[in-house]
Amino acid sequence: MSKKNRKEKQAVQKEKAARNQAEEKAVRNPAEEKTAQKPAEEKELKLANRLSGRMHGGMSKIRLSLTFRIAAHYCLQLVRSFIPSAILVLVLFAGGLSIPVSRRLNKMETAAITAENPAVDGIVTGELTETIPEQRFFPRFGQQVSRIFSGSLNDGKLQFFYSSRNHGEMLVTVQIGDILVLAGFVLLGLLGTDLFRMIYFFRHENRLNKRVLAPIRDIAGMAATLSENNLSNRINIAGTKNELKDLASVINTMLDRIERSYNSQKQFVSDASHELRTPIAVIRGYTDMLKRWGKDDPEVLDEGIAAISQETESMKELVESLLFLARHDKKTLMMEKSVFDVPELLQEVQKEEAIIHEEHQFDLQIADSFTLNADRNMIKQVLRILSDNAVKYSGAGTTVTLGCRKGGDGRAELLVSDQGSGIKAEDISKIFERFYRSESARKTETSGHGLGLSIARIIVVAHEGKIKVRSKEGAGTTFILSFPAQQPGAA
Repeated sequence: MSKKNRKEKQAVQKEKAARNQAEEKAVRNPAEEKTAQKPAEEKELKLANRLSGRMHGGMSKIRLSLTFRIAAHYCLQLVRSFIPSAILVLVLFAGGLSIPVSRRLNKMETAAITAENPAVDGIVTGELTETIPEQRFFPRFGQQVSRIFSGSLNDGKLQFFYSSRNHGEMLVTVQIGDILVLAGFVLLGLLGTDLFRMIYFFRHENRLNKRVLAPIRDIAGMAATLSENNLSNRINIAGTKNELKDLASVINTMLDRIERSYNSQKQFVSDASHELRTPIAVIRGYTDMLKRWGKDDPEVLDEGIAAISQETESMKELVESLLFLARHDKKTLMMEKSVFDVPELLQEVQKEEAIIHEEHQFDLQIADSFTLNADRNMIKQVLRILSDNAVKYSGAGTTVTLGCRKGGDGRAELLVSDQGSGIKAEDISKIFERFYRSESARKTETSGHGLGLSIARIIVVAHEGKIKVRSKEGAGTTFILSFPAQQPGAA
C-alpha cells in the first residue's frame, strides 16, 4: 500500500470515528449527560469556593464569641470617631484663639505703626507690608492660604494678611507655639481615653457577657431543652427589656403556634387511628366467621359479605376525607371555578338525595335565582354533607329542605334545614372540629366519622364564604352558606 493511500485511509477512519462519537453524544440520555457534566460542575464549584475564601480573608473562618465581636465593633467605632473629635478640638482651639487676636488687632488701629516700628501686643505682632491685596474673594482667599502655609507654622508662628482701616495692609504674626503644644496634649488625652476604653472593653468581656447577653443565653438554654414532651415551656420575659423582650415575645408566640399545630396533628393521627381500628376489627371478625361457617351456611356468607362491603365503603369514605384534609393542610387543594346556576344545583342534589333516602322527604324553597362563580362539585359536596347529616339526625318521615335566597347584605345564601333533634348550645362551637361527635350522636351509634362538617367549612371558607348554624333542641337545625354575590358580567 502506498503512502498516499495509507494517509487517505487514516483520514477516513478519523472521520468515521468522529461521526460515531457525535451520534453517541446525540443519543445519550439526559441522565448520562448530567453525570458527565457533574465533575466539571464540581470543579467549578470548588474553584468558586476557593476564590470566595481568598476574597473574604482568613478571619471569616475564625469563630469569635458574640461579646468579643460587640467589643471589637465598639472599639472600631471609637477609632472612627477619633478623627472627627480631633478636628472638632482643633476648630474649638482656633475659635478660642480668634477672639483675643481680634481684640488686639482692634487696639492696633490706634497705635503708631511704621515699617521700622511694628506694633507688638502679647502674642500678636502687626507690621506694614507692601504686598498689594487681591480684591476678589477667591484670589484673596488663595493669597491668605499661601501665606499661612508658607512655612512659618514650623516656627510656631501663624501669619496672615489683615486690612487695617488706619494703616492699610498689614502682615499679622501670631505666636501659637504654646497653643499648639496645649492642643497636642488635648488630642493625646483624647486618644489615650479611647485606647483605655478599648482595652477596658476587651479585658472585661465577661462582664459584658453576663449583663448584656444573659437574656440571650436564657433563650438559647430554654430552646435547647425543648422537645416533643415539653413544648409548653416558654421564655421568661419578666427581666428582659427593649429589643430582647420583643425577641422573646416573638419566640414565645412562635412556640404557641408550634405547640398548637403539633397537638392538632397528634390528635388527628390518634383520631384517624381510632376510626380505622373499628372497621378493620369488624372486617377481620367477619372474615374469621366466614372461614369457620361461611362456606356451608349461605345466610352467614351473605351477612359477612354485606358487612364487609359496608365497612369497606366506610373506610373508603374515611380515607377520602383524610386525603382531602391532608391536601388542605399542605395547601395543595385545587378548585376549578365556573359560573353555574344555583337553583339547578339544588334540584340536582334534591333528586339524588330523595333516591338514596326514600324514608325522608326533600323539599325546595327557591326564594331568589342567581349564579355563583365557584367550584360546582365542591359546593355540591357541601350540600350532600349537610343533607346526609340532616337525614342521620332526623326521624323517618321528616322533611329536609334545600333553599337559596339573597341575604340582606347582597350575599348569596344556600340553606339546608331539617326537623331533627337539634344541636345543644354547648356543642355548636365544636361541631366543625375534626372527628368531633356529640355525646348524643355517640349514644345513638349514628354512622359517621365526624369529618363531614370540617370538610364543609374548609370548602366554604376557600370560596370566601361563611357557614352559620341555627339550631334548637327538638326543633331542628338550619345551616346557612353565605357566599359573595356573582357580579354581573363576571365569567
